[in-house]
Amino acid sequence: MSADQTALDAPVTSLKGVGEALAQKLSRLRIDSVADLLFHLPLRYQDRTRITPIGTLRAGHEAVVEGEVVAAEVVRGRRRSLLVRLKDGSGILSLRFFHFSPAQQQQFQPGTWVRGFGEARAGATGLELYHPEYRLLKADAPPVEDHLTPIYPATEGLHQTRLRALIEQALARLDAAPEALPDWITEDLRQRFRLPELHRCLHVLHQPPPEVDPEQLASGRHPATRRLALEELLAHRLSLQAVRLQIQQDGAPALPSGRGLQARFLTQLPFSLTAAQRRVLDEIAADLGREVPMLRLVQGDVGSGKTVVAAMAALSAIAGDCQAAMMAPTEILAEQHYRAFRAWFAPLGIEVAWLAGKLKGKARLDTKAAIQDGRARMVVGTHALFQGDVHFQRLGLAIVDEQHRFGVHQRLALREKGEAGGLTPHQLVMTATPIPRTLAMSAYADLDVSVIDELPPGRTPVKTVAMPDERRPEVVERIRHACTEGRQAYWVCTLIEESEVLECQAAEATRDELTEALPELAIGLVHGRMKAAEKAEVMDAFKAGELDLLVATTVIEVGVDVPNASLMIIENPERLGLSQLHQLRGRVGRGATNSFCVLLYHPPLSAHSKERLAVMRETTDGFRIAEKDLELRGPGEVLGTRQTGLAQMKIADLERDADLLDRVAPLAEALMATHPEASQPLIRRWLGEEAGRYGQV
Repeated sequence: MSADQTALDAPVTSLKGVGEALAQKLSRLRIDSVADLLFHLPLRYQDRTRITPIGTLRAGHEAVVEGEVVAAEVVRGRRRSLLVRLKDGSGILSLRFFHFSPAQQQQFQPGTWVRGFGEARAGATGLELYHPEYRLLKADAPPVEDHLTPIYPATEGLHQTRLRALIEQALARLDAAPEALPDWITEDLRQRFRLPELHRCLHVLHQPPPEVDPEQLASGRHPATRRLALEELLAHRLSLQAVRLQIQQDGAPALPSGRGLQARFLTQLPFSLTAAQRRVLDEIAADLGREVPMLRLVQGDVGSGKTVVAAMAALSAIAGDCQAAMMAPTEILAEQHYRAFRAWFAPLGIEVAWLAGKLKGKARLDTKAAIQDGRARMVVGTHALFQGDVHFQRLGLAIVDEQHRFGVHQRLALREKGEAGGLTPHQLVMTATPIPRTLAMSAYADLDVSVIDELPPGRTPVKTVAMPDERRPEVVERIRHACTEGRQAYWVCTLIEESEVLECQAAEATRDELTEALPELAIGLVHGRMKAAEKAEVMDAFKAGELDLLVATTVIEVGVDVPNASLMIIENPERLGLSQLHQLRGRVGRGATNSFCVLLYHPPLSAHSKERLAVMRETTDGFRIAEKDLELRGPGEVLGTRQTGLAQMKIADLERDADLLDRVAPLAEALMATHPEASQPLIRRWLGEEAGRYGQV
């Protein structure tokens, strides 16, 4: 074989029988090189290693059978079909074909021997195989398969037989040149961590011997699958650690505590900090005091007081003659943060600027100028802060709220914003969506984690009930009663369609219905298609108590704080993730009044939906809810699809392989200590060229 024929990093077109059209189909499966074929693992397996006597067949079982044709005829029922009767001495079976040609019918002459594979089903003639794979047997009939038959993830126009043949070619190349696919987890580390060798794992997974338990293979619990899943998780961790190293190679401003400024800020607050907030602030202060960029994630359940922690950190930056910036994922949340910071910082003589995509014309130019010349010490905005035309004078601290809405590597873009001053800003990442431990260990391996695990005093637990929507009139009466007693309520509309227009129309229709049913109440409406100023006007009116009831889409998911609101109705809760429901529920229970959340569902509920709503009724613990959300929906959904890498893991499954995460960190540490040169190729193998460059630190 030439070098080109043995290379595993060669394009798939280097394989026999692969032209451009087939290469395009393979590319849809993210298979571009020969090595990609080796890591394209089967979904399940079929056992074609033994011939099953016809007399022992059971309905629902897949099997290989052999028998002599005793009859073949076209029969007419509801559909015309070719029926072939086989006998093997133990029983009789029918092969039924709905699509067939005259030539095919001629093949099945009485006395011919046939080997077929398919699933036995109960039919009109007894057990039948519908459209089985088959071959006519001659005297030199080939033996049955010597390994389980893999069934691969496929795409339109790409059949299993073609995929299997290509993967067999790839395995042959691997056998001819084993060094072309290095095992980056070297023998010393494999022995220490009790891991099987890579090439053996690939052979077992593509061509499992008959004695292997197919159930163990299919469930992902086989040692060969576990070895590959561990390697993939290791690559993700190394990638994020490389990002961290890359960022921390740069200098950052050592920021003083700013105690004087912070003390003045705290005296104007109507509450005291909790012990948890103080503990997290000490951790942040220790980071900010070093000349290495802080990379810290602050997790806190709904209402735990993260924004105040962010404000205290910002004051440290401002006291150190730097600017602080806070980025939020939506305009409504960014604007709310802006209002809070402006109210807090104006008495301290600190200018706060606001920057979002909708800020246009002179107002935008003036804001950008204030950011560039340093007049604006605190800047709050959306991802507009990332844009190239936004320049800071000396950015010392970048705060990212609801980090799971942004990609992991997007944080690198913040480095550029500090380059004008020759420094990399410290980074504080905040989320009110508690991240399950398994996700925190994989998605946030580049961050130190702090948890605000205490709610401020005076918060009342929210009682949650689930009701079918035929009881809607009762719910409307409940709103009437609560609002006439001086309290306020939310009504949240959700739609299954991914359409903001339809969701807004549904919200408008709901507002009109409720206005007719509750004429004595002042009812407002907020949705995503309203202008920022209109939304702010409605929210201000609700906060000031001028509105009794606010009808909204899920735009109010995070950040809205109205202590007098004690009742929330969520329509069609079965359509939302648990973490999102928890976020919405967190809009009530912010005062001393007993608060309620009504989940108004549309029956019948699936068992899955019942389980989810039961979790909401049973607990208000955000971390328990997040763990359940991960279990029910998977990591891509919990974190958001833009979370780099996680939604596209090839083999690892964070729920199934959660126990492997405890081994990933020590393995990563050992690999970096003994074989650091393996880090970059490992990252490239699993995350591609783009991520591989983060290994170059």
